Amino acid sequence: MFGFLKRKVREIKSPVDGQVVALESVKDDVFSQKLVGDGVAIIPISDVFTAPIDGVITKIFSTNHAYSIKSPKDLEVMVHIGLETVALEGKGFERLANEGDEVKAGDPIIRADLVYIREHAKDIITPVIISDESDVKSIDKRLNIVKSQDMIMEVN
Repeated sequence: MFGFLKRKVREIKSPVDGQVVALESVKDDVFSQKLVGDGVAIIPISDVFTAPIDGVITKIFSTNHAYSIKSPKDLEVMVHIGLETVALEGKGFERLANEGDEVKAGDPIIRADLVYIREHAKDIITPVIISDESDVKSIDKRLNIVKSQDMIMEVN
């Protein structure tokens, strides 16, 4: 009867091909303890990282290792490529989009040299985080092998 009051389920797509794993398995307390938000992590096997949702790029770190996209509906998703990759000072990362760009899920944001990152950083695992500021009641996580743009989370 009051279906118009129901929250719309929003899909978060994989930003890269790879294996989706539980965020708790990431060997970095900031992510595994969900200090910056909840989500999943992906062990990437391809080099182009894309927008997981439609929205505006609110942040691309100067070192190009992480970016955030905010939807028009108060959902913000951060993609953090690898662990301790800020120490690479941008080496191994190529920016394909810019802060302020309006993007659709699947638009390329960063190209990463996974071989270089694997050799010079702690890990290539890539947390995909729904920020704490997002308007989210629940998250349904899909842990499996994915291609870029496969659904990895549904938020309500």
